[in-house]
Amino acid sequence: MSMKAVVYKKAFEVTIEDVRRPKIEHPDDVVVKISTSAICGSDLHMYEGRTSAQSGIVFGHENMGIVEEVGAAVTLLKAGDRVVMPFNVACGRCRNCEQGRTAFCTQVNPGFAGGAYGYVSMGPYPGGQAQYIRVPYADFNALKLPPGREHEADFITLADIFPTGWHGVSLSGFTAGETIAVFGAGPVGLMAAYSAVLRGASTVYVVDRVKERLDKAKAIGAIPIDFSKGDAVKQITEQNGGEVDRAVDAVGYQAVQDDGKKEQPNAILTSLIRVVRPTGGLGIPGLYVPSDPGAPDHNSAKGMITLPFGSLFEKGLSLGTGQCNVKSYNRHLRDLIISGRARPSFVVSHEIGLDGAPEAYKKFDDRVEGYTKVLIHPNGW
Repeated sequence: MSMKAVVYKKAFEVTIEDVRRPKIEHPDDVVVKISTSAICGSDLHMYEGRTSAQSGIVFGHENMGIVEEVGAAVTLLKAGDRVVMPFNVACGRCRNCEQGRTAFCTQVNPGFAGGAYGYVSMGPYPGGQAQYIRVPYADFNALKLPPGREHEADFITLADIFPTGWHGVSLSGFTAGETIAVFGAGPVGLMAAYSAVLRGASTVYVVDRVKERLDKAKAIGAIPIDFSKGDAVKQITEQNGGEVDRAVDAVGYQAVQDDGKKEQPNAILTSLIRVVRPTGGLGIPGLYVPSDPGAPDHNSAKGMITLPFGSLFEKGLSLGTGQCNVKSYNRHLRDLIISGRARPSFVVSHEIGLDGAPEAYKKFDDRVEGYTKVLIHPNGW
């Protein structure tokens, strides 16, 4: 049997194709009929040809839907359950999983710590920008949701961006009452800022150059900083009366200079070190890769990023990085949504059918027409 899916062809080109529909391959599996998937900023790294992704990969690591088929060993889920899956594929049994570090599972992707759906080098797990998806280790990897359609646009954020934003704030060492600067107002950056607001930050600064993104940051109570109008660090320190306590990199290796055009992979890391007070902390959930075919220089192409380590050392800054262990956060964030205390869907700008994905990828990549977060409904809505 076949199904429709978003398939990567080459740089700046995805198509809708018929691919093999997934089936139960192991007794621990379930097959989920996708109700909502999402286009993530990290998908754009592959879309732009900035990874080693090969033609034919099915995109989509942010997925939710209804359980349709259940493997014989699955005990916590049944057909008809509404679920959302962390982007991490994890076994739940290895040392890292037992310690809650599910982003670094050592069993699901041999030779690499960590697995994910529909992402280059993250294992043999087709993505969910498709009508169906196979979920391995399903009792561990699927989070049950209330039945129905309520909060659909909120719950899809539990697959990645809401936990990742929360994680970035946690990596920085943040505590309630502190000041924090978030660099990047894409979906993860906005979720980091929102998480800081929910967790009691005294002041939150958000740095970007796209007006629609900065407007969303302002709407949740953050102070927008447009780096195209001048040095972001100087703007923040002038408004804050000095350096901030914490900072988050929600941009990663495709950072740009003030003109918004020329890439400078160390731009955000350097700004974080400059903007944070001595003994403060940096959270770096923004993606950095070991190889970049389109890097602006030889060292960056090999994943070697220059940064002012002397200043980092001199200021005694702490630093946390790495992909988000979604299961450490998703259950609690789900309950914040159910209780009405969190509405992360404010970041969503567009909802489309599967056929609209190629155009949406182009517009999201071009940052046009207010594209901040795109949801895909592969089976209609």
